[in-house]
Amino acid sequence: MTTRKTAEKREQARQAYNAFLAVCPSRQLLDRISDKWVVLILCALGGDSAAGTGTPAPMRYSQLSRLIAGVSQKMLTQTLRSLERDGLITRTVTPTVPVTVDYALTDLGLSLYQTTRQLRIWAQEHMGEVQAHRDQYDALRTT
Repeated sequence: MTTRKTAEKREQARQAYNAFLAVCPSRQLLDRISDKWVVLILCALGGDSAAGTGTPAPMRYSQLSRLIAGVSQKMLTQTLRSLERDGLITRTVTPTVPVTVDYALTDLGLSLYQTTRQLRIWAQEHMGEVQAHRDQYDALRTT
């Protein structure tokens, strides 16, 4: 049974994190997780690559770099650091020669992966329809 005190704390937290307010920290989080590189990294670590198993598995930096076409070293490094800072991924260093670094989803990251996976799938399935609308819109504006 939820006590009044617990319910009040939950309500306070709900009001404190209102993404429609400019100063809300959750707005920064939304900005971060809506980034294309974040979505692709989470999906890759979740096992969604073209040849992936669909099972979350740790990946090395070089694997992520090869898998995610177009991401620069700088952006991949920055994005991985921010995801680690937010507790969405872990970075495990193994003292080998050369040093081995693996990235993996945390439980928190895995919960977000479920959402980003659906977003990626939606984008892939509906891109043809969106492109047709874009073409129609552009044709009406240029004539």
